[in-house]
Amino acid sequence: MDQNSYNFEYDDFGKTREIMVYSRGLGVYENSYTNKGTAFTLAERNLLDLHGTLPPGIRTMAQQIDNSLAALAQKKSDIEKFVYIRDLFDRNVTLAHALIASDIERFLPIIYTPTVGEACLHYSSMFRRVNGLHFFPGNIEQAESILARFKHRQIRVAVVTDNQGILGLGDQGAGGIAICVGKLMLYTQGAGVAPWHCLPISLDVGTDNHDLLNDPNYLGWCHPRLRDNEYVEFIQRFAKAFKAVFPHAICQWEDFSKQNAFAIRDSYLHEMVSFNDDIQGTGAVTLAAIIAAMKIKGETLDQQVYLIHGAGAGGVGIAEQIEVALLEAGLTHGQARARIFTVDSQGLVTTARQLEPYKQKFAKDPQALDWYRTKDDGNLLSVIRQAGVTVLIGTSGQSGCFSREIVQAMQDNSRQPVILPLSNPTVKAEAVPEDIYNWTSGRALVATGSPFPPVTGRGMGVRVGQCNNVFIFPGVGLGTLAAGSSEVLPRFFSAAAKAVAECVTPEDLAKGVLLPRLRNLSEVSLHVARAVGRVAIEEGVARRCHFSRYEHNNKPERLDRLIEGMRWQPAYLQLIPR
Repeated sequence: MDQNSYNFEYDDFGKTREIMVYSRGLGVYENSYTNKGTAFTLAERNLLDLHGTLPPGIRTMAQQIDNSLAALAQKKSDIEKFVYIRDLFDRNVTLAHALIASDIERFLPIIYTPTVGEACLHYSSMFRRVNGLHFFPGNIEQAESILARFKHRQIRVAVVTDNQGILGLGDQGAGGIAICVGKLMLYTQGAGVAPWHCLPISLDVGTDNHDLLNDPNYLGWCHPRLRDNEYVEFIQRFAKAFKAVFPHAICQWEDFSKQNAFAIRDSYLHEMVSFNDDIQGTGAVTLAAIIAAMKIKGETLDQQVYLIHGAGAGGVGIAEQIEVALLEAGLTHGQARARIFTVDSQGLVTTARQLEPYKQKFAKDPQALDWYRTKDDGNLLSVIRQAGVTVLIGTSGQSGCFSREIVQAMQDNSRQPVILPLSNPTVKAEAVPEDIYNWTSGRALVATGSPFPPVTGRGMGVRVGQCNNVFIFPGVGLGTLAAGSSEVLPRFFSAAAKAVAECVTPEDLAKGVLLPRLRNLSEVSLHVARAVGRVAIEEGVARRCHFSRYEHNNKPERLDRLIEGMRWQPAYLQLIPR
């Protein structure tokens, strides 16, 4: 896309008001930001030399959406629908987002999880058009000049991956950038960050996926993964370049391996406006479900005992976020951690074992547990019984491990146990919601990581809330940008969690539902952004918004107005010929 063929003009809030167009004819039509397809008006066709390029009929956007829906109805599989929407995105980004917004609940599983996983697997064969940036050892030294090509788009959010920990698919090499593209589409849908302000980035440090290395058609850097100092230096080069070119943009780290995820997040926590959604977003949306459960139970967070089964990036991220919430409730670090247990494939995580650094924080001293005598005492069932667990969270990927015996042990500890089988995809869920409800006579409070149909039977008709990070990261991003925050604080995520829980309606709470509906994503993201902005002001990290002429002056009411005013909606902008 030729950066010299268009230019964005913004209003005082930093929202795009119009696009200045320096090309004509096919140059306008082939630019996904300026293309309106059959919706170009007669006046625009005259001014932009589009006569003859398009058939004479003119459609409204509503008609274009209807036409796109009819075309999608002809597609037999979700991956075919994914390809159609992505092709539309590449041709006419405004229409693509208007189509998605017409039924976000329907399209979110197509543009993102789980369908995007298949797109990662077949990235090289499906590649049609450039989306985002690919850095690899052959060009990382030019990272600053490459990033600078995008300065005219006023980049506000970049989603950055090294492609190693994709969705549960593991190392997918260059294909991981499909995750970044999908995640940024959700930033647009939820937070209203215009698509031209979004930048997907793959840090291609090689792959250890032998299928890819042996594939002659693989498009990534066909070498084993960089490790140790070579890997660290590569990440450092990128981070230095990104900060130099886009010092005020958010860098969201995505789908790194467990240890790298924590190490990179912590290394750049104060140097860049950055966070890791797999760790912090997962923690926050899980906390949101727990807060909603406390409203139903009439209990407090500090009255609970927590067990996270699966001590990977997501699991430890959840533990971290629960700890932040418990500290805010008045507990000390020691008191908070005493209420959080983590269990992995070897049982209870204890200091008696050799542990990866990220697991050490929540490891238990076996000497301090009067019920822990042998390793067998650290199995899932034993810990639930002996520790009196009331909130059970699954991030293990072990299908069915929350058995009837496990669930009934939870009910022995609480009349309304909170049970959250969060592993993706559906086939890896630790338990099926219907089983949990049946085993507890409908008393358990349940949310899942994957979408499940409503549970019916025994007089119940319960929507199953989904712990989907999309409720968190768009709003956190928008609030951070609007506040001009110099960093992304842990408190931003606890504020986001509380805001999401506030969006669960009284009617849903009465039925035991723990998360809002996905169709309300835009409203939820707005609520989250306001909450995050207020925390930025309270913590003294709010500055002038670098993307707006409107000064919030650290006044919450003015910041609220800025947050709402910044949000882009998928409607065609006026094109000004130049």
